[in-house]
Amino acid sequence: MRLFAAVLPPDDVTDALAREVAALRGLPGADGLRWTGRPGWHFTLAFYGEVADELVPGLTDRLAWAAHRAAPFGLALAGGGQFGHGRALWAGATGDVEALRLLAGRAESAARKAGVPMSGHRRYQPHLTVARSRDAVDVRPHVDLLREFTGPAWTVTDLALVRSHLPRSGVPGEQPRYETVGRWALGGAG
Repeated sequence: MRLFAAVLPPDDVTDALAREVAALRGLPGADGLRWTGRPGWHFTLAFYGEVADELVPGLTDRLAWAAHRAAPFGLALAGGGQFGHGRALWAGATGDVEALRLLAGRAESAARKAGVPMSGHRRYQPHLTVARSRDAVDVRPHVDLLREFTGPAWTVTDLALVRSHLPRSGVPGEQPRYETVGRWALGGAG
């Protein structure tokens, strides 16, 4: 199954982001972007790709341990940017970003220890993707607007393991479907 570890923002945070995305969609060039939907808004900590069924129990055990070792921390959506010359537009994070990076490192390490093949390590860049494009798009006006964005703060209290179901219908604009298959409280969280 296709899996990744993530932090899932609460509804009040995604409500604020939805208002910001509505403004972004009104900017010139927005029709050249494929906008992600609220069910897909998350901070990916580690992307695992296709994971063999026999590796999933070990991965979940190690993710539970990684969550247990991490304390809850404060975070908020803030700012934004682009990857790949306008191929991805994202909202960023503020707050205890170092705790988020540490949790991402632990989620990656959990996979390696469980025998999940991982590609080369990259420095973690906290981001929540709001739009993508197959072609380079001038998203400078979108990035400028996102720079001013700050959402409500929240306390991250858990780590999620999410399964992604890729679209198969071929219908333009169809989004992947996400299913939370495991969730573990961070150490000290009730």
